[in-house]
Amino acid sequence: MRISNPVLSGFNPDPSIIRVEDTYYIATSTFEWFPGVQIHESKDLVNWHLITHPLDTVEFVDMAGNPDSGGVWAPDLSYADGRYWLVFSDVKIVDGPYKDVHNYLITAEDIRGPWSKPIELNGVGFDASLFHDDDGRKYLVQQTWDHREYLQPFHGISLTELDLKTMKLMPQTARTIYEGTDIRLLEGPHIYKIDRLYYLFAAQGGTTYTHQEVVSRSRSLDALSFETQPGEVFLTNFDTPRSYLQKQGHGSLVATPRGEWYYASLASRPWNRPQESSIDPRGWNPLGRETAIQKVQWDSDGWPHIIGGHGGQRYVEAPQGVEEHRWPRTYLEKDDFDEPALNINFNTLRIPFSDELGSLTERPGFLRLFGREALNSRFTQAHVARRWQSFNFDAEIKLAFNPWSYQQAAGLTSYYNTRHYSMIEVTWDEKRETRVIEIIENNRNHLRSYLKDAAIEIPDDIEFVYLKVKVRRQTYSYAYSFDGSTWIDIPVTLDAAILSDDYVLQTMGGFFTGAFTGMAAVDYGGYRIPADFDYFRYTELDTEE
Repeated sequence: MRISNPVLSGFNPDPSIIRVEDTYYIATSTFEWFPGVQIHESKDLVNWHLITHPLDTVEFVDMAGNPDSGGVWAPDLSYADGRYWLVFSDVKIVDGPYKDVHNYLITAEDIRGPWSKPIELNGVGFDASLFHDDDGRKYLVQQTWDHREYLQPFHGISLTELDLKTMKLMPQTARTIYEGTDIRLLEGPHIYKIDRLYYLFAAQGGTTYTHQEVVSRSRSLDALSFETQPGEVFLTNFDTPRSYLQKQGHGSLVATPRGEWYYASLASRPWNRPQESSIDPRGWNPLGRETAIQKVQWDSDGWPHIIGGHGGQRYVEAPQGVEEHRWPRTYLEKDDFDEPALNINFNTLRIPFSDELGSLTERPGFLRLFGREALNSRFTQAHVARRWQSFNFDAEIKLAFNPWSYQQAAGLTSYYNTRHYSMIEVTWDEKRETRVIEIIENNRNHLRSYLKDAAIEIPDDIEFVYLKVKVRRQTYSYAYSFDGSTWIDIPVTLDAAILSDDYVLQTMGGFFTGAFTGMAAVDYGGYRIPADFDYFRYTELDTEE
């Protein structure tokens, strides 16, 4: 067996990996998408299976109004004292001198829950993790934020002890233990105690093509006691521009039962337009930051190294003595909405799916969405979507929708955030007094309607309209059908780069998610008219990218 990277395709960044007996778990960031935190399970580090989202009600995380790429950052999953511990951040400000972070802790005896009510810990910085020392003491380790304009905002890695009786931090114990290197932008810390030494793994360089993971160590947890690993950096693709994986860095370490070591990190797979250099710009990543796993070896001085070099490898040797364990698929290619709950792969924005947004029972066999706010809204979008997880796929819906105003629309989305998305929609043309199919695109918050007066008229006797998006790596397009078998391609080709971290980064500070495709209903006139979706089909056209 071998590990084929990325092991978690599509938007799955900031992996926190642990092993409990013979099972591995990875928790990843979800930002403004609800429910919060994805947890995948594996028996062999090769095959992974999505099993749960711990933050599944507003009691755990309330993100209404959160900015794009705010919300749930860098969850830290650990296991100690017979319990799973999960630390996560809810980030309320992304741009500007302040971050306004709320860090929480929840626990559970079973990885699938129930999870305890959140305990708010502090807000001094994001990317918090919990270190369980072998003497029973526990510490919160975190990036520390500094708003002062004359100092570095990433103010080192701090450590604060947790009082296990009150489950509150003891701020009088807080100290900075590591300030990083001249690369700066230090974040994503995790501490491990190995052979009586404390090892601190942390990311630096920013989560772009300059991203990297740096290792330091100390014999104590005293202030500024950690020393940086000499020689080359532990993991980076800054100087490996032609590597299949890019942006590797932020992640965590795990040991197998036989004492082999692996490191799970975020990674991206960029593509370039034909006329572009493969080095600058290094590429565009609509799939967002994914999760990759590299194998680690330790040298005679007790320092870790990525096998194959600090640029990592696409294919990695799997653990020894483990049989391959394949999981049943959690997502059927076609979802007919016959179940009373959404499939685990579907997400909503900022708030949970509820009667406020729609219903799976009002019209049996359909997902009914009530028209709500526009796709620019940070509060109440009736929008159910799933990640892009392949460079080449088709997604298709069957929709019944009867608008009577141009302020009403429902259809199939391709979405990055409130400023970058497109939609093939059924809406109303008041001049022709008929339903029409239109394509809209929001690019840096500038809306464009592609068809305008040439919007496609829907015959009065047609109840269902079939809509499709066809993603082909660098571009994507839309098609429609009135019978579900004869498809008509609309001659509008859209640039997939607009739905990438790299494009959004050019004008915004929040660029941490990935492209989604899904179903949406808009009625900003406030009448909440329903849109009924009979099915959603997602078909990947290749597996070897």
